[in-house]
Amino acid sequence: EVQLVESGGGLVQAGGSLRLSCAASGFTFDDYAIGWFRQAPGKEREGVSCISSSDGYISYVDSVKGRFTISSDNAKNTVYLHMNSLKPEDTAVYYCAARVMKGVSCRGSVQGDFGSWGQGTQVTVSS
Repeated sequence: EVQLVESGGGLVQAGGSLRLSCAASGFTFDDYAIGWFRQAPGKEREGVSCISSSDGYISYVDSVKGRFTISSDNAKNTVYLHMNSLKPEDTAVYYCAARVMKGVSCRGSVQGDFGSWGQGTQVTVSS
């Protein structure tokens, strides 16, 4: 019943910005950890950012720190990823994924812990 739908991807020139959205349904949007992941052709999937409601914990992979910002709008059941100063190496399919459990936190979470995944949205950054 948990459903996640990503949107906001597209083609942008290097230095540009995009805002990705992850719309969630099927659970009470007050006790969750939601992460953004990305996968480029020929590369392994990597975690990009995560936000958890119970403790307010936010994390980013080093390569996007200072450029990407994760946020949530609980009234809209939506998590956003604001991406600024985009680089060609940011090109990938971006996915959001959720853990739903009382007290769940991004802290200590690994990809295998996220049981619900969206369909992905393509981000392409031209040089």
